[in-house]
Amino acid sequence: MEEPWKEPDWLARQYGPAVYRLAFARTGSRADGEDVMQEVFVRLLKAKPDFADEEHAKAWLLRVAANCANDLFRAPWRRREEPLSETISAPEGPEPGGMVEAVLALPPKYRAAVHLYYYEELSVAEIARILGKSEGAVKSRLFRARALLREWMEEDEDVSHGV
Repeated sequence: MEEPWKEPDWLARQYGPAVYRLAFARTGSRADGEDVMQEVFVRLLKAKPDFADEEHAKAWLLRVAANCANDLFRAPWRRREEPLSETISAPEGPEPGGMVEAVLALPPKYRAAVHLYYYEELSVAEIARILGKSEGAVKSRLFRARALLREWMEEDEDVSHGV
């Protein structure tokens, strides 16, 4: 097969993990990340886009993932959520005090930019296209996210050293 990026099965195997990671970074929830990933691939099957190349396919999938995650936060049922009952255990989260926990503690708009830049290794221009923001906005989000992470890590270091 010359153009595998035109096959939904290939795209799901190739980019499913990246779509899930972005959805998880954006939502902070495994279940919501899985829901977003499923929705992205349902939309792929419905839309049947004609991708020019593999990069175009990847960008489309990540853009749809970002949009689906945004839609999830606007859903009316999200406003009526209640905390888990103490009789129901939540899935285990990231290691306490680790970088993943710190990134997930960032506001959602910063998490997506950080994830795409550091974990998916996309350029600022690519991130801007995926998130529908200007390059300046993406640079600003990365700058602010780094500053918050640096501040939290310094506070954590001060606490661990008894300062």
